[in-house]
Parts: sequence; structure tokens; C-alpha cells
Amino acid sequence: MNSGVYVGNASKDAPDDQGWILGHFKAPDDRRHSGDVEIKWGIHPRGDQRPAWVTGEERTALLILISGRFRMHFRGHSVVLENQGDYVVWGRGVDHSWTAEEDSVVMTVRWPSIPGYKAPDRP
Repeated sequence: MNSGVYVGNASKDAPDDQGWILGHFKAPDDRRHSGDVEIKWGIHPRGDQRPAWVTGEERTALLILISGRFRMHFRGHSVVLENQGDYVVWGRGVDHSWTAEEDSVVMTVRWPSIPGYKAPDRP
């Protein structure tokens, strides 16, 4: 039955696309396909780091801490998210990276959803 509704679990669906659960990369007939926005459910063990800086960013992003302690790195400074609900927003052209200082869960929302960018696969 296709009611136009998708019901899932972010923790279970997230590993399929490096944590991304909604965006252009989902099949066009998938309710989670969107050219407008991307949403990621990131589960990161303590010490996990982004493998490389994001440079030349073409989107705006919002990252919200669900649990843990998470550090966002920007050129020249960093921001620590340590209380549930802490968040940071950055715009186009802002280079960034991150480190999980404790086991962390974060939700990231990026817009628009632009094909062509993909973080390197982890070893």
C-alpha cells in the first residue's frame, strides 16, 4: 500500500547513506527524496572525526546536538555543543570539520540538496 507516507527509524535508516536520511540521493520514488533539503542522523563514538575539511560549501547547514559532546571546527575557531538542543548554523563558503568529544548523536539539516558532493568513505 502506497499512502505517500514513509515511517522509519533514523538510527536504523541512517547507515544506508552515511547518516543521511533525506535528500536528493534517495531514489525519486522514495518519500525521502528531496531537492530542497537534506537531513542527517549522525551517530558518532567518542573520538570520531570528519576525515577531511569541507571546503567550498554551497549550502547552509544547521547541526543540533541530541546527546553527547560535539565540537564543530571552523577556520580560526571552534564551537562546543554540550547541552541537548545546542545548535550551530553556518552558511555557504564556511569551511568546517568536526570531532565527537563524547559518544554523540547529532542531527544535521542542509539546504538546498545539491547533487555531486559526497564525503569520502571511511576505512
